[in-house]
Amino acid sequence: MHPEEIIYDVLDVLIIGGGPAGLSAALVLGRCCRRVLVCDAGNPRNAKSHGVHGFLSRDGILPGDLLKIAREQAAVYGVSTMRATVRSACPDNDGFAVTLQDGTVLRSRKILLTTGVVDRIPQIGGIADFYGTSVHHCPYCDGWEHRGQPLAVYGKGSSGLSLALALKTWSNDVILCSDGAANLRQSDRQRLTGQSIQVHEPKIERLEGTGGMLQRIVFENGTAVPRSALFFGTGNVQCSPLPIDLGCIMTHKGAVRTSRGAGTNIPGVFVAGDASEDAQFVAVAVAEGAKAGMAINVELQEEDQK
Repeated sequence: MHPEEIIYDVLDVLIIGGGPAGLSAALVLGRCCRRVLVCDAGNPRNAKSHGVHGFLSRDGILPGDLLKIAREQAAVYGVSTMRATVRSACPDNDGFAVTLQDGTVLRSRKILLTTGVVDRIPQIGGIADFYGTSVHHCPYCDGWEHRGQPLAVYGKGSSGLSLALALKTWSNDVILCSDGAANLRQSDRQRLTGQSIQVHEPKIERLEGTGGMLQRIVFENGTAVPRSALFFGTGNVQCSPLPIDLGCIMTHKGAVRTSRGAGTNIPGVFVAGDASEDAQFVAVAVAEGAKAGMAINVELQEEDQK
């Protein structure tokens, strides 16, 4: 049989994305006696992180260990997981047909997308040596580890301004590096000056340090500034094209617009985790996944009882 003709029995729910949101939903749905499969491509956003922070009872756990525990616990309730990339998904009869990269076709009554986002990592020389250790995108996730240290923000315009001001919570020594024109209004510069935040507009040549720990930022004009950590505010984009391919309405920030129960404008398609509109924390993703699992089960109950 040709791979594209392989069709499995209809699932109740196919969860695309095996991060905290997807596995949280899987746990809830498994406990609802639903037939659930989680497909995960194996590229978590926080793969470079040295610990998950701000998650009650699991603070500091390695991201991979958290997911391993979650998969094991969901498996107790009959949830299956598969390492696979989803190529496409489309409505089919009373559900959806989902095609994997190898051509395998899966059918499911409902789809939950927990595919997350990809950070726009600044194109700076040497940044890969420090990303996840002393270069970060979220001060709530990693600010405490660098409290009181000399910090830098990479960004410009309103996003750079906001992140620089926010980091004053963790350190009194904060600078803003815009890697070119800062695109700040005079009133913005005055706010930064009022908080003793200097703006460095020369282009950045590279980051330097040892053992994954940042020590200095070197500019193209030959100057350098000592820093212990850098936080960037350059945004992120959807990790998967599936939300757009399925016709989901997006917000002006590029997130999927969802209801309180994680539903979208497409019947039967739900979205939870970083791909949707809420705060992008592991704890929030877990909560969103649980809410999505409950909402999906309620919808299935209503259909089953017609």
